[in-house]
Amino acid sequence: MLNHSIRFPHQLQCLDGIPLLLLRLYLAPVMIQAGWNKWQHFDSTISWFGDSLGMPVPGLMAALAVTAELLGGILILLGLLTRVSAIPLAVTMAVAAITVHWENGWLAIADASSWLAMGNESIAAAPEKLQMAKSLLAEHGHYDWLTSSGNFVILNNGIEFAATYFLMLLVLVFYGGGRFVSLDHYLFRPAASQSK
Repeated sequence: MLNHSIRFPHQLQCLDGIPLLLLRLYLAPVMIQAGWNKWQHFDSTISWFGDSLGMPVPGLMAALAVTAELLGGILILLGLLTRVSAIPLAVTMAVAAITVHWENGWLAIADASSWLAMGNESIAAAPEKLQMAKSLLAEHGHYDWLTSSGNFVILNNGIEFAATYFLMLLVLVFYGGGRFVSLDHYLFRPAASQSK
């Protein structure tokens, strides 16, 4: 039977903020870049939110997404107001998963050999699409140069990334920015230590 009271050795407890720091360092550039892209093409973002996604008040929705991603990403990077910042970002990822990616299934990259692709006709056609793209590039493009950094893939645009980011953000909502590695720890530590 497992002992549920097993704890890290005392010497390692000072490192318990490291996984949260790594999570923040991974998520922050993703969120900041997404917000920056939307901001740089704000008129297109509004059109996409309204025309393609059918969102009400697309200008407001686009502004909220940009603010959540840019400001939230910066705050998460710093570990400042981490829990509060992660909430609108988690909501944004949930909305993206449902409104943009849901109809494409789980996979972000079309892999016809994956069990997660079963029943997805678009993914079933991915090998044929990929072969056609490679043929066109080999004949008309600089295939070796274009593939020097990796192989071509066919995107599927499924919920995989949005769902993963949502879960990562949920961890930050519940656990914060991390002990010793976030501004939250230093700014709000007195309140936390008095409540013990």
